[in-house]
Amino acid sequence: MTPLLRVLIVCAGIAGAAGVALGAAAAHVPDASRLAPASSMLLFHASAILAAVLLCERGIVHRIPGLAAGCGFVIGAALFAGDLSLRQFSGHALFPMAAPTGGILLIGSWLLLSVAGLWPRR
Repeated sequence: MTPLLRVLIVCAGIAGAAGVALGAAAAHVPDASRLAPASSMLLFHASAILAAVLLCERGIVHRIPGLAAGCGFVIGAALFAGDLSLRQFSGHALFPMAAPTGGILLIGSWLLLSVAGLWPRR
């Protein structure tokens, strides 16, 4: 297993843990309207990251776009959830358009994973 695949697995674990923590905070913090979508995005994409790793490792999808999709899931989910969480707790944005940028990156990563499945392997 390559080091990048291991890093993606670690990122998936962190995203899953952060998603659970944000879900708990959403249940207990008053007016935590931004935390539930942040939690969901992290939890859903933690599984997607692991799926991308497994598909690449088993040779089911082409490795380069599959790994790029996994990295896109990590960055996109971090931007989306990070911006929503920072807005919730500090009232400030991560940077202008951070959440939409993360969302667009997530959409692109899903499409890239589709391409990885269609891309012919050697």
